[in-house]
Amino acid sequence: MLNLDRIYLNTNLPEPKTYNEVCPVLLSDQTMEERYQKVIAEMKERKLDYLVIYADKEHSGNFEYLTGFIPRFEEALLILKQDLKVYYLLGNENLKMRQYTRLPGHVIHVPSFSLPNQSMESEIALDSIFERQGLNQANRIGLVGWKLFTGIEAKEGPFDIPYYIVEALKRSARPDANLVNANDLFIGPGKGVRITNNANEIAHYEYGANLSSNCILNALNAIEVDKAEIEIGKYLTADGQVNTVVPIAATGERFQQANLYPTAKKIQRGDAFSLTTGFKGGLSSRTGLVVSNETELPQGQKDYLGRVVYPYYNAVVAWLENLRINKTGKEIYQLIETVFPKEQYGWSLNPGHLTADEEWMSSPIYPGSDNKIKSGMIFQIDIIPAVPGYTGVSAEDCIAIADEALRVRIQEEYPGLWKRILERREYITQTLNISLSDEILPLSNTVGYLRPFLLNKSSAMCCNKS
Repeated sequence: MLNLDRIYLNTNLPEPKTYNEVCPVLLSDQTMEERYQKVIAEMKERKLDYLVIYADKEHSGNFEYLTGFIPRFEEALLILKQDLKVYYLLGNENLKMRQYTRLPGHVIHVPSFSLPNQSMESEIALDSIFERQGLNQANRIGLVGWKLFTGIEAKEGPFDIPYYIVEALKRSARPDANLVNANDLFIGPGKGVRITNNANEIAHYEYGANLSSNCILNALNAIEVDKAEIEIGKYLTADGQVNTVVPIAATGERFQQANLYPTAKKIQRGDAFSLTTGFKGGLSSRTGLVVSNETELPQGQKDYLGRVVYPYYNAVVAWLENLRINKTGKEIYQLIETVFPKEQYGWSLNPGHLTADEEWMSSPIYPGSDNKIKSGMIFQIDIIPAVPGYTGVSAEDCIAIADEALRVRIQEEYPGLWKRILERREYITQTLNISLSDEILPLSNTVGYLRPFLLNKSSAMCCNKS
């Protein structure tokens, strides 16, 4: 069913179409209300009297899911009570957001959430604020930060929000109150409220997936010997949008002197080269060699295509052709383990994960996972080989998976998006010869497009026709 005979390097392959006039799609009031009601329903099912949701600039996805904004350079708390009361605890410079938030609520000034050396004088301590909002009467309080502590069993934690906030909550709560880590309510890969998206949300996130794939293709086309990393790095930002990851434009050996960012280092023929950029809704990444053809491959890597690239691309094709609604995470994991064995190819992370406001939200794909693939999920194709002695390879991009009802909604409500999806599908199925079920909706322009030889702009991987 899956074999390397299908895979080959096409030396005259047109690059995918890009879309440069796509505008951001805002989340509708209806979507924001749906989100809130989903959270309240889960609170009731879990018998949570309160949710305390933490946010800072780097860990704001769960907060923003309900409020529409992040606290940028400050910290913030959103407190939800099961009886539909909403409280915002905000620092000095976010008080202005009370008039813009998508979820109306009572705003409480907490100066200690502000920046150093700003005024932090307060008439009331944080634990007293919690008491005034009724948390001292609660039986069960859910604390929400940003991560799942998978594989860790504990009665009430661990908690991934600052110690001083947890301590204030414990001081204010009843001695017999149950404080629990409730991050899975939002991002748990089985039932988290954020793991699936409606048509409006998919349109909202497609903007970033389209943008990152445009950037990555522009950067690939700019790679030339003697250019500096920073000359390529300038292609990895766009439209004034905030990157969800540190952009990568790295030639040769990475992480020298612990550096993560593009430098003035010049690209040399034979170098390994890595590119990554991401915006809300999608990341794109590519790794290859700065050569034109096989004759220029470095010593010790003359079999780079057969040893690394072909098996990797076969795994990407297998992933795209076999992802289906109602398949379990363990089925997809085992598929990749079968066609691209971990022991042989050195990958270690989940072969595919969910994405949204953050680049990696969570993943239903892991050993033994009974979590099912669901309509509305947005996936990052993320399989990272590490074969000793060889340059890596990557073709990371984003797809959504949608049942017929969701596809109809997208087509009716966002015809421009639907047209782009169909054109991307046509390139993947007719040019790259990768079969896609009707459920797979490419959100990135470069899904399945991989140039292993970065100086040859017309050479890319594809499949033989079935």
